[in-house]
Amino acid sequence: MRMIRDNGLTIVLLLLFALSIAGQMFAGWQVSIEDAHRHGGDAMTLGAYVLSPEFVSSVFENWESEFLQMSAYVILTTALVQRGSAESKDPDAPPRDHDLAAQARKVGAPSILRWGTMWRALYSRSLGIALSLLFLASFVIHWTQSARAAANEATEHGQQPLGLIAYLGDPQLWFESFQNWQSEFLSTAVLIVLSIFLRQRESPESKAVAAPHAETGSA
Repeated sequence: MRMIRDNGLTIVLLLLFALSIAGQMFAGWQVSIEDAHRHGGDAMTLGAYVLSPEFVSSVFENWESEFLQMSAYVILTTALVQRGSAESKDPDAPPRDHDLAAQARKVGAPSILRWGTMWRALYSRSLGIALSLLFLASFVIHWTQSARAAANEATEHGQQPLGLIAYLGDPQLWFESFQNWQSEFLSTAVLIVLSIFLRQRESPESKAVAAPHAETGSA
């Protein structure tokens, strides 16, 4: 079926996402049940667990780091290069997106490019903007839900919970964030460097198998 063939990459990734988040949901629910039994409390239903700040915080803690990685990568690669990497633009190649007003007249060019200078400026940076907004939204949800989870735990132990703004200075929030951020930046740097010397046949994220190591970009 042509629709599946043309959209196979997205379909498979979304299926893997669905399986993974379902696995996280059920495994996390079992952990919460075991924790409740150890403390002599009542176990949550699956629905209650999915809506709990503990689960929501854990989900958006990971989404936050992924969108940070992608937004930083997209924006940094506009100005920085790694010679020989399939993940970098060629430092010796001419600018690809110069004179967008003229390029807007090309057949098939997005119509927004003909709407004027402001729209061209926004659209030409729209991917980085969208990913940055997704990062900020994920961070806010992670922050607020992690604060709720910490407040619930503090109350259970007879302690005074921190307010939402005060929780921004709590080490727990930043421990949760930095433990994911560091792995995202490391994995991206490793991919950039490995793609200089290693290949993956037919992948657009790799140079052609026979391409010289010094060739930059995947084309």
